Amino acid sequence: MWITRLKLKNWRNFKQIDIALRDRVYLIGPNASGKSNLLDVFRFLRDIAKTSGGGLQKAVRDRQGMTKLRCLQARTDPEVAIEVALAESLDSPMAEWTYAIGFKSEGKGPQRLLLNYERVSRQGQIILNRPDAADQADPARLTQTHLEQVNANADFRSIAEFFAGVTYLHLVPQLLKYGDAIGGQRLDDDPFGQGFLERIARCTPRTRDARLKRIQTALQVAVPQFKELRFVKDEVNGHPHLEAFYEHWRPSAGWQREEQFSDGTLRLLALLWSLLDGDSLLLLEEPELSLNEALVEKIPLLLDRLQRQARHQRQILLSTHSEALLRNPGIDGRGILRLEPEKEGTRIVEPDEAEQRMMETGLSAAEVLLPKARPARLDQWTLFK
Repeated sequence: MWITRLKLKNWRNFKQIDIALRDRVYLIGPNASGKSNLLDVFRFLRDIAKTSGGGLQKAVRDRQGMTKLRCLQARTDPEVAIEVALAESLDSPMAEWTYAIGFKSEGKGPQRLLLNYERVSRQGQIILNRPDAADQADPARLTQTHLEQVNANADFRSIAEFFAGVTYLHLVPQLLKYGDAIGGQRLDDDPFGQGFLERIARCTPRTRDARLKRIQTALQVAVPQFKELRFVKDEVNGHPHLEAFYEHWRPSAGWQREEQFSDGTLRLLALLWSLLDGDSLLLLEEPELSLNEALVEKIPLLLDRLQRQARHQRQILLSTHSEALLRNPGIDGRGILRLEPEKEGTRIVEPDEAEQRMMETGLSAAEVLLPKARPARLDQWTLFK
């Protein structure tokens, strides 16, 4: 299933947006323009749909409440709204499913978070439209969505399962290398990769070995002297580890564990694993970090190649500042969204006809679109003394 359209109202940086999405979406824009906040929309829907420890109330609470979630430019309109269209094919003339939700604080008394509406339609036919008569009779029902309730979402459970399968991984190598020494609490769904090795360990041996074999082939090209990758468990405490063999003048000294991997190797390994794991939406933030520029330029090709080999195709949304990544000629210009901060909130700009023609005639997205994503007053940096 693919997300083909997204509409937002009063969500963080965005007062009002309506955008079409492709199979690969690249978000560009200056710092603090809202790229992470746009990705967080899909994490928010995942947090609502989770069958264990999810729900609307927790999803909002984890984001520090409505005061942090609601757009500052919303003024007198207290409602935050999200609408997502899903289809089996990106070229479908009509969405298979549409899910829409609007919510706000009650405005009196305990200031409960309440649904303003929740709607689900399939091929244009409405199958859920809240609030209904039961909600009117018992307003406490509006503190929960039907999406999060197994006994209420039977007619559209495929949507709930799709949202619950959304994957976000922004691996922080230090948290993986020194996790035992640092300790600390892991966030829900482990966005920073502290439990990445446990995720690998949960796979069946056959699936795990097949994926690591593909990753090994990619790393042999990307990492000098890299030869072999294997999964092992500690003989003493049973903790999972990854070991890599590097060609070395002392053959028996070539094996290294993940704490000895470079930051770039760990991030690349996590990226490759994420591409092969799961079938729902994949969210990536700045995958170019810690990687050689020549390798970064091949990331779009890597995404395409690994997706062809994977059992299920995944839609991918990623944010980037990288000129090298956007130089790749294989990027579909229709999938690049430029975020422009303005006084009334960030707007999202799709490539216009002139920009599309320039990219079709041979110019790269880095040449056509990236210069427009620069901060407007960057030249004033030279005035600092």
